[in-house]
Formats: sequence, C-alpha cells, structure tokens
Amino acid sequence: MVEHDALRATREGYDAAATTYAELFRDTLRDSPLDRAILGVFAEAVGASGGGQVADLGCGPGHITAYLGELGLEAFGVDASPAMIELARQACPGLRFDVGSMDALSIADGVLGGVLSRWSIIHTPPSELPVILAEFRRVLAPGGHLLVGFSASDGPAHPTQVFDHTVAPAYRWWPDHLAAMLCESGLAEVARMVRQPQPTDRRQFQEIQLLARKA
Repeated sequence: MVEHDALRATREGYDAAATTYAELFRDTLRDSPLDRAILGVFAEAVGASGGGQVADLGCGPGHITAYLGELGLEAFGVDASPAMIELARQACPGLRFDVGSMDALSIADGVLGGVLSRWSIIHTPPSELPVILAEFRRVLAPGGHLLVGFSASDGPAHPTQVFDHTVAPAYRWWPDHLAAMLCESGLAEVARMVRQPQPTDRRQFQEIQLLARKA
C-alpha cells in the first residue's frame, strides 16, 4: 500500500513530538471525570455484548490503553508513530502495542469486542474518513462497540472544518454529520457525550464522544 501524504505527515509529526506529548497528556484522565465516565460506559457496553479484545487505535503513549486494562478490558494499542509505540511499550511492558495504520489494520475480520478511536481520526482528510470507518466496522464483531472522540465543527452548515493543530493538519466534524457517516458504515449511534469548551481551554471547541454499535 502506498502511504498517503496525510498519514506520512501525521506519523512524522507525532514521531517528533512523542516525548513532549507523553508528558503533557499522561495525567489527562486524572483531571477529567467526564472522560473516565464515558470510558467506563464503553467498557460496560463491551462486556455486556460478550467482551473480547479491544483495540485502542491511535493509542499514542499508551496511557488510555492501560486505563482500559484497569477497567477489565483485554486492550491493545495501535499507532502510526513508531516513536509513540516505543514509549507505550516502555511505559506499559505488559501490554501489546503495534505500529499500524487505521486505513489498513492488521486485524482479522469480526474479532474485536470494541474499538476506541480517541481523537485519532482528526488528522484524516474528510474524503478518506469512510475508509477508516469501514475498517472499524470490519474488525468489530457483531454487537461490538466503537467509541470515537473528536472536536465539533461550528454548526450543521459546516460539516467539516480544518483547524490549526500543532502536530499535523486536523479536522473537526459536526456530530450529526459524523453519526450519519457511521450509520452508512453499518455502525449505529447508541449515545453521545458533549463537553462544552471551558474558559481555560486553548481551543474553544465542543468535544464530542460518540458510542456506536455494529449491528
């Protein structure tokens, strides 16, 4: 497979920023009860649907993958950045971490109980997102759950918007637009969490987390 420009830029950007990124985001869950709550809901949904392995796609330095393990899930991480994967393996030696791309996952069809995509789709150009969503559906078992996090665009008139990101070009989506894309991919929305921007946030965007289920 020929690597496209967006993936190359994202990988190189996160390779260069890996150590700084790991330090900045290592304790984010400690300070975010809402994130812990939605991850807990995700874990319960996966368990109620029969369990199975869970892939943390775009896992970065592995701190969220480790938290999924603390919630009782059999979790492993995948990231396009070799530097991030190396940091994750150092921080969490008991867990599995693989270098890989979300548009061509080295995972068999229908084997996962859950997929977590926590702000990992933001660097995907809109024209390429359907391929990613199709991969999410492909690797999920029937009844498996996807939790996808992203930043909201400014309104339904702006279904996708580019925003300034320090690592690589990035995109925001209007939640209903992305939910419709999930539905077209065979993933039905179950619930969503909306976090309003706080005065101390650097970017004044809504943060959205959509929970979807494979029929």
